[in-house]
Amino acid sequence: MSGDGAPPAPVGGRRVDEPGNGRVDLFDLPADEATVLALLELLFGRWWNRIRFGPIIQGAVYELRCPHQPELGMLDGYLTISFDGWHVHVCIGQQRGLPGQPVDPALARRRRTARAELARVLVDGVPMSWMVRLFNGGGEQQITVLLPNPYLDDEQDYLAEPDWTNLACWDELRLRFLGLAPDPLDRTGTRFVHP
Repeated sequence: MSGDGAPPAPVGGRRVDEPGNGRVDLFDLPADEATVLALLELLFGRWWNRIRFGPIIQGAVYELRCPHQPELGMLDGYLTISFDGWHVHVCIGQQRGLPGQPVDPALARRRRTARAELARVLVDGVPMSWMVRLFNGGGEQQITVLLPNPYLDDEQDYLAEPDWTNLACWDELRLRFLGLAPDPLDRTGTRFVHP
């Protein structure tokens, strides 16, 4: 433990204090198109019925739930996550624009994912929420994907006892994209405490 009672910085990551979120462990992921596409294909292909997603910014939290497995497609650097009648676009690659109407290179850099990370929010040194976050070249959040939580069921109701199998998605992401084994710290809580 560190002097303030918090566990040491996580292996393979770093600990930061974020306004509104408190203490957060961050694990940087490569932000290249191939990696981000593989990450989102895994989340929306395999875990679509267990995740919630949308931007989480100060003053607004979107927790959208997939009504069914979405169709995914790429066009001009944008990944489209498509459902019946609605969709989401996230610029994860090089945007060029239309023939004869190229996108300004500075604007294309700003739109594209520049930072990708796994994140877990800690309350009193115990992880309470696990997520994937993407940010564009301007530092603005593009999307957060909230992962299954061992303290909550799929309807977001509190569980009487933690269900550690709900960390399977988090553990899979850590192993596949960071080469990290499950972290015992993730399994130290007893109940959900709102961050």
